[in-house]
Amino acid sequence: MALNFDSNPRELIDKFRLHLHRWYRKEHRRLPWRNRPDVYQTVVSEFMCQQTQITTVLPYFERWMISFPDFATLARASEEEVLKHWEGLGYYRRARYLHAVARKLNGMNPPRTAPEWAKLPGIGPYTAAAIASIAFGRAVACVDGNVVRILSRLAGVEQPFTNGGAAVKAFTPLADSLMDDDNPGTHNQAMMELGATVCLRKKPLCMLCPVQSFCRAGPGGYADRLPRIQRETTIKQEVDRVWIIRRGRLLLHRLPEESSRMARLHELPTAAEAGVAPTSLKQYPCKIRRRSITRYRITERIWFPPDNAKVTVPIKGTDACQWVPLDQVEAITLSGPHRRWVKEFLAERAAPTL
Repeated sequence: MALNFDSNPRELIDKFRLHLHRWYRKEHRRLPWRNRPDVYQTVVSEFMCQQTQITTVLPYFERWMISFPDFATLARASEEEVLKHWEGLGYYRRARYLHAVARKLNGMNPPRTAPEWAKLPGIGPYTAAAIASIAFGRAVACVDGNVVRILSRLAGVEQPFTNGGAAVKAFTPLADSLMDDDNPGTHNQAMMELGATVCLRKKPLCMLCPVQSFCRAGPGGYADRLPRIQRETTIKQEVDRVWIIRRGRLLLHRLPEESSRMARLHELPTAAEAGVAPTSLKQYPCKIRRRSITRYRITERIWFPPDNAKVTVPIKGTDACQWVPLDQVEAITLSGPHRRWVKEFLAERAAPTL
């Protein structure tokens, strides 16, 4: 009974929706923004869930709602407060965009259509469609990587795509044709949920799929090969950083205003930023930490110069580097990995020597 995507017979599409929605109502995850849905919670959850797993988002969402329960409260908050609540979620531009949206909407009725939402900071077609359909019942399909994966497998499309954007563009008409005009919010969330919990990128759970009987790739045994999207080339980077404490203060580097990813956040400084001679690093103890940001695979070597090592940053600091008292480190905003490393190294420093 696979869907005939060349003709899309209405009766078959209706059955597809029926199976999908029935499954969603019974099996969907009970998430806080679904329990008491409103426009603000929908907007916050959509921003937080971009490129981030739901399990990671949940504690952040709960804390966020306590501190910023509505657009007005968020609009009044300082950027420092907003970034501090976001610390560890990564992709900090999302927090700044969300803050900007709250300030734009403060004191006015929020827009109701996807094109209107797409005019606001940081809101692309997918997020605009999600907000408009879930919060306002607008029949506009959400198409992201999860939905592309589902549709490519349902239709058995083995055509290669140069990137994710090209695949989204190609599958949007099909997503539109499957849209349930009477229940758009439920339909979009059901598609999202199916991609997140059953139609997985690796090892899809085809036997548990509520729409398996409408699928070509699943019964055909090639679902895990779809969609065929060319992956970006991985770029490897290496960074040398230093851990330096003087007079009960930790030296940290604050990223500049124009930084593309983490403007005004703090990190451990590189050797160059601290003014430590690169040629001297290998004589010091070192810890290696690795992380990934999009297509970048970053190896960070953190060196521990002794107290008498030469540092060119004056004790009052500079515009780029600051000496932060150890009892104030928790109050400033660090990027997620650096927060973990700083906690780890401070705990090691405080541990008694046996």
